[in-house]
Amino acid sequence: MKVPNSIGVIIDGNRRWAKGKGLSSIEGHKAGKDRLKDCVLWAKEAGVKSAVVYVFSTENWKRAEEEVSYLFDLIRIAFHQEKDFWKDENIKIKFAGQIERLPEDLQGYLKEVEEETKERDGFLLVIAISYGGRAEIVEAAKRFAQAPKEVQEGVDEGNFGQFLWTAGVPDPDLVIRTGGEKRLSNFLLWQIAYSELFFCDTLWPDFSKEEFLKILEEYSERDRRHGK
Repeated sequence: MKVPNSIGVIIDGNRRWAKGKGLSSIEGHKAGKDRLKDCVLWAKEAGVKSAVVYVFSTENWKRAEEEVSYLFDLIRIAFHQEKDFWKDENIKIKFAGQIERLPEDLQGYLKEVEEETKERDGFLLVIAISYGGRAEIVEAAKRFAQAPKEVQEGVDEGNFGQFLWTAGVPDPDLVIRTGGEKRLSNFLLWQIAYSELFFCDTLWPDFSKEEFLKILEEYSERDRRHGK
């Protein structure tokens, strides 16, 4: 089976999953955090090398303050209290987005996680947090404008990625969105120009290994021509 080198995942359905079970949104996000760990393992076992996971968008700042605060607490829990999990699995972790908008203590913490895991080579996990594709491209354009003239003259579609928040991260070969919505919601707008897209109705906490492997199987059967 032809396995993608890199995948993108748009997590969707945590709150609806919780509502359907009579639980709080917070409980839904907690269940979603656990499913993220599972999905990373499934991808790693299948031979995928990296994943970019959309956990908090620039638009999500509009949510209730309590919910936003808890989402940030989950980030701390997932990568600190459970850091032995990522160490045992040899996973390198990076964060992409408007990191400067996050609470100052969280910014420092994310830098520590990146530094602590930078030498690992078992799998690359990129967490898109306070992320928006349009904002990323605008920021990249500003970085381009500030670059030396000789750098600007050498920029084309193939190397423009050096200015993006995901610089050095492979573009996803496929993107999975759970939760039933069929839109990209401002995710990796530059990077997924030729990605294969998969939309499933399953709410994220219910997303299973079986469904994930079926997606990989369908991906392997698609003919990726890249315009040829």
